[in-house]
Amino acid sequence: MLDAHTRSGGTATASPRATATELVVPVPLTPLPVVAPASAGFAARSTRALLSPWARFSLLVTLLVAAASSVLLLEPQRLLSDGWPPHLGGVAAASVFAVAYGLCTVAFVPRPLLNLAAGALFGSQLGLGAALAGTVLGAGLAFGLGRILGQDALRTLLRGRLLQAADGQLSRHGLRSMLAARLFPGVPFWAANYCAAVSRMGWLPFLAATALGSIPNTAAYVVAGATASSPTSPLFLVSMAAIGLPAAVGAVVAWRKRHHLRRR
Repeated sequence: MLDAHTRSGGTATASPRATATELVVPVPLTPLPVVAPASAGFAARSTRALLSPWARFSLLVTLLVAAASSVLLLEPQRLLSDGWPPHLGGVAAASVFAVAYGLCTVAFVPRPLLNLAAGALFGSQLGLGAALAGTVLGAGLAFGLGRILGQDALRTLLRGRLLQAADGQLSRHGLRSMLAARLFPGVPFWAANYCAAVSRMGWLPFLAATALGSIPNTAAYVVAGATASSPTSPLFLVSMAAIGLPAAVGAVVAWRKRHHLRRR
């Protein structure tokens, strides 16, 4: 039955029976960027600066200068005149001396002086053992310091032909090269340590070559120190010959190489 509006010609409007359901699309939430505080950035930059190669090399130089200065103040050479403290003796004293020996070599104290002191204080056998232990300990300390604090900075300077040749020799033939450097009296102990540290030479070849190559020269000085009270004894004369002969041979070889390099 039509209503009045329909009968009068109007348009009938039907009311919807169901209401459309609106679709809600979830919008992903974008996390806000985390802004690091300025102090964290400063700390990171400071850490990178402190761990940079040249900063570590500066620390190495500072440590070596401090060690050398302390040696000048403490004067370990007085052991030759004052003797070892009386409450220490035997193996315990030799062990303490070996540790002091190693620290002194890192501080550039000449090894011949320390070897003479080892012989004068402990005799030939115990003195030789203490001197060799101190030699290996000091070489290991210098090698470790140079490898950790100086290698990254100094390897950038290996641009000359001679430096590159020395680096290649030590890196490829570390054992025999270091053995020759220890046997040859013209190569300073500290220079060989830090040159090996800058190269890619391994720890084991370095320490083994140091222990083996240091025996002849160390034994000669230790025996000379142990027999210095009787300078006419055969042992003292033999030890002095063992000290002087390699030094003379080394001087002649260095002189010949010098003229050879000049001709080239």
